[in-house]
Amino acid sequence: MKIYTDEGITGTSTKNRDGFNEMVRDALAGRMDLIVTKSVSRFARNTVDSLVTIRDLKAHGVEVFFEKENIYTFDGKGELLLTIMSSIAQEESRSISENVTWGHRKRFADGKIIMAYKHFLGYDRGEDGTPVINPKEAETVRSIYRMFMEGKTPFAIGRHLERNHVPSPAGKPRWSDSTIISILTNEKYKGDALLQKKFTVDFLTKEKKTNEGEVPQYYVKDSHPAIIDPREWDAVQVEFARRKSMGKSYSGSNVFSSKLICSDCGDFFGFKVWHSTDAYRKEIWRCNHKFDREHICNTPHLTAQQIQTMFLYAYNELMRDRSQVIADCALLREQVLNCTKQEKAIAEADRELSVTAALVAASVKENATTVQEQEEYGRRFAELERRYNAQKAKKDALQAEIQSKKERAQCLGDFMRTLANNDLILENWDEQLWLTLIENGTVLPDGSINFLFKNGTEILATL
Repeated sequence: MKIYTDEGITGTSTKNRDGFNEMVRDALAGRMDLIVTKSVSRFARNTVDSLVTIRDLKAHGVEVFFEKENIYTFDGKGELLLTIMSSIAQEESRSISENVTWGHRKRFADGKIIMAYKHFLGYDRGEDGTPVINPKEAETVRSIYRMFMEGKTPFAIGRHLERNHVPSPAGKPRWSDSTIISILTNEKYKGDALLQKKFTVDFLTKEKKTNEGEVPQYYVKDSHPAIIDPREWDAVQVEFARRKSMGKSYSGSNVFSSKLICSDCGDFFGFKVWHSTDAYRKEIWRCNHKFDREHICNTPHLTAQQIQTMFLYAYNELMRDRSQVIADCALLREQVLNCTKQEKAIAEADRELSVTAALVAASVKENATTVQEQEEYGRRFAELERRYNAQKAKKDALQAEIQSKKERAQCLGDFMRTLANNDLILENWDEQLWLTLIENGTVLPDGSINFLFKNGTEILATL
């Protein structure tokens, strides 16, 4: 006689029950003709799994005896009783699952956060169960944010961490792009927590999906110590949106990448090295497609020192009337944040969506209960579907517009704070100011640069 067990594993699904599956394999292979189990609920709490397995065993001449219920599956009444008992066990699992889910959601509503500390870089579980900063891991998180704002891509950040033998949150030597992106976009690093990002769809399969409004979400501010300053975290999200809008044209190899534009052809300037292997080595920035076409671009190459010098001039010109620039930014930000028009249009779209959805439901019901000409029904249904999709697309576009306005307002807020907190005259190159203040710079044929600041101000700087 052999004993098969699955210690501490739920019976709602047989998928991950190694002991159970081994027992079934042995039984089907003819190594036994009787299985004794404590009760129906110990065998399987999923009615379908339970019945399928019992019938499969029965077809192979293997009987199952449930001790608590005194059921033998070869008994004439066995399958009926088994169906009833399995259903009861499944409902018990449902009840337990719902109670557990309710408990989680109650904690979410109360603002109590949950972290997967084992795979969450930067925090440990404190004695009272709340997150505490892990100083060594927190420095890695800060370096990731710093490298991103210096212009590096998630891929480049990952390779840098690997070269320096920094383990990933899972303790592995390899860093994936998705891990870097998750760290850069997780609000918990600024001390806040968005709760119930995912939820369990089916208590039997334990399948989870991203919460897209199906269940409530809770946002808790200042729920735990922050590793990243909230303003820096917000700036990273704005930079993410900027890079996404640029698509494949973005390059993260240097702080000047994807910032300098050729006035002749509209392409970006790229980093080039002349005489890379001899004493005449020179690093320059030049239009990426200067010689790729019949027409050779008239814009010259520039050195990093020249770009930096012109930026210092543009910055100092901007700061000549700092108070007025900040006041203008505040007014512009207020206008940008006004989303009344979009919100009104979204409300109208929602009303139209509700009406169309009701018409679709009524049409389907009518077609199911009365005889109709199906071709005509199909045309009506297709028109309602087109009407619904058009309103849905309109609503999605309006929501995207609101999000874009919020990102623009965030960018202006960062711009204003940067101006207010820095010296009126800048004498030395400051990489962080370049990244925070400059949208782009258009290089002209005479080598001058027309800088576009993130508040919309343009300043021409010459050598």
